[in-house]
Formats: sequence, C-alpha cells, structure tokens
Amino acid sequence: MSVGGVPSSWLFTSKAKPKGARANRIRKLHRVTMQVDMKNTREEKDSIGAVLVPANKLWGAQTQRSFQNFKIDTARSRMRDPLIHAFGILKGACATVNKKNGKLDAKIADAIIQASKEVSEGKHDDEFPLVVFQTGSGTQTNMNSNEVISNRAIQILGGKVGSKKPVHPNDHVNKGQSSNDTFPTAMHISAAIQIRDVLMPGLERLHKALAAKSVEFKDIIKCGRTHWQDATPLTLGQEFGGYAQQLANSIARVKATLPRLYQLAIGGTAVGTG
Repeated sequence: MSVGGVPSSWLFTSKAKPKGARANRIRKLHRVTMQVDMKNTREEKDSIGAVLVPANKLWGAQTQRSFQNFKIDTARSRMRDPLIHAFGILKGACATVNKKNGKLDAKIADAIIQASKEVSEGKHDDEFPLVVFQTGSGTQTNMNSNEVISNRAIQILGGKVGSKKPVHPNDHVNKGQSSNDTFPTAMHISAAIQIRDVLMPGLERLHKALAAKSVEFKDIIKCGRTHWQDATPLTLGQEFGGYAQQLANSIARVKATLPRLYQLAIGGTAVGTG
C-alpha cells in the first residue's frame, strides 16, 4: 500500500501509549499553552493579526488561536495520533507529487518530505494539542499539520522558526490542497492503516482461537437452549464453530470496506472540482 508513491515504510503501526502518561502529557501541554509566559513566547502573524505562541513549539498562529478558543482540558478529546500520523503521510505524498510536477522547489520539497515523515512516525505528537471540537471541516488540524511541518522544514533548512521562510505553511506545505480534501483523506488513510495493522490482526487471532476451541471441544456434549428452554443436544465444539463462523463473516465484511477507503478525496480541493 502506498500513497502518491510514498514508500510503504511510511505506513506505520500505531503503538498505544499508557493512558496515564498520555493524559498527563496533554494536561501539561494545555497548562503551558494557556498560561503564556511573555519570556518564553514568539510572535506569529496571520490574516487576523499577531498572536503569541510558546517559543519551544512548532505550531503557529492558527493552531494557537484554535487552542485558546476551544479551552477543553481533556486528553480524551484530543485529536487521535493515528489521524495526525496520517496527515504526515498525506503532506509528504503531496510534497512528493508537487516536486515531481515542478510545482515545488526540490530543496523545499525535500525538507517538507522529511518533516512529514517525522510527523507520520509520531516524532512530533506533542506538537498537536488540538481537540476534536473544531469549526468547519477540520481546518484547524489541517493548519496545525501545515504549521508544524513548515516550521520543522525551516529548522531542517537552518531558518528561523515562525518566519515562514523559506517554507510557508500555506503556499508550500498545503499547496494544491484544502481542508475539504485533506481531512477526509487523512481519515481514510488512518482508518485503512488501523484496520490493516490493528483491527484485522486482532480479529484474525480471535478467529484462530475460536476455531481451535471448536476442535478441542468437539466431543463435549451439552444441552441446547432456545426460547429460554432446554432443547436438542449439540457439542460445545459446534457452538464455538458458530462463533468462529460469525467472526469469519465479520472479517470478510471489514475487508470489503478497504477498497472504498482506498479512494481518496485529495485533489478535489474546496468543492471537489480540483
């Protein structure tokens, strides 16, 4: 499986972190950001004006505004890591295609690709503090990705974080994209990867265990039950065989969803016309 020619090694397996550690990490992140220290901030500007951003963070003005607007201090409401990692895959793929088509300078594109790969590998999870409560079509998370990747690419090229030079979050990282196509694309990528790497292996292990029990219990006879009454006998193995078959049917249904998930919205931009 690949996206825009990006190597399959980019398609990660998300490893869940301890709930307590994650909760503490996000709470600390919220406290640091909500209580801005003038000595530890930098000023960033967008179309609305200037805003103070924690100096040691890679996100920018639009992420900061969203963070301050939706003051929801709960780790459970934070945008999930698999979706963030999928944005890294997507942004790297877009930069790869834009470079190939001559739409991005090769040096800038390579820095974006490297930064995007780091995001896809979970190396910058702490740079994504936003919660699922947002406006519109996930614009804030799309911009969170653009800003983090832009500033990380600037670091790679030896520039100043927050300067938007030589890598701009909109003009370069988000080139040829819109929140209306990036967010649903990232949803599809993350869902497909989680199904492939987490859900399917778990279901297949469970199916194998149930099938093994149906053989192990083939000689154990039990009383059947129906309508709250005793019924004709069957073996415990037959009962577990039914469980195994139900799960096999479920696995087939899950697999059948993947071809549709592989259809991506990217390229449609704002209204689907490209």
